[in-house]
Amino acid sequence: MSRSLFISDLHLSPRTPELNAQFRRFLQSAAREANALYILGDLFDAWIGDDDPSPFARQVKDELAALSRHRSVFIQHGNRDFLLGESFAEETGITLLPEEFVLQTPAGPVLLTHGDQLCTDDTDYQQARKRLRSPAFRTQVMSMSIPERLEKAAEMRRMSGEAQAAKAENITDVNQQAVEEAMRRHHVHWMIHGHTHRPGVHEFTLDGHPARRVVLADWKKEGSFAMAMDDKGKLERQAILTP
Repeated sequence: MSRSLFISDLHLSPRTPELNAQFRRFLQSAAREANALYILGDLFDAWIGDDDPSPFARQVKDELAALSRHRSVFIQHGNRDFLLGESFAEETGITLLPEEFVLQTPAGPVLLTHGDQLCTDDTDYQQARKRLRSPAFRTQVMSMSIPERLEKAAEMRRMSGEAQAAKAENITDVNQQAVEEAMRRHHVHWMIHGHTHRPGVHEFTLDGHPARRVVLADWKKEGSFAMAMDDKGKLERQAILTP
């Protein structure tokens, strides 16, 4: 039986050795048993560019390349790793997906996305997101030295954490109207996303038809999991190996 796996929000970094080891074991076990792996953003806690010379960056690239030689691997940008580029894709053999991608499944089309663009009630974040995703910002960052980019990434993580802590929980979640508009735009009644770190399955009615929104777990909490879809379109949790 063929199977696809969906994960997001791992937030790997040189500061998370146990988490990195957990991801390595996942790639060597459960991911090898699947036909395809979809990483829906924030694989990294911060990605400073494909030219990152660190041993950490090299190790993750090698691990993904080892899997992609046997299985299909797809990655979407998250709000922490939007600088992932074509060089990374070429080195690892993965396929970079657009921000919103419709996957055709036996259960019907499914919209895959990281999900941060759906948090429209957080207007400050959306303004910052627009600036950070602009070609001008990318050019600015990539013109910096590696140490300067590392310092910039640390500053942005600190500012993001402070901003999130000061906001009400409902502000930082997805907006239902934005969810429905995205589903209508892509003619789907099923969505899978990450970003919010609030795993669950939300069922509702969209234009008179049943619809559902599946939210993936982050990997920093106990009980993290991947979502697995079999060749009949059945979706179920799969526990992630722990240290």
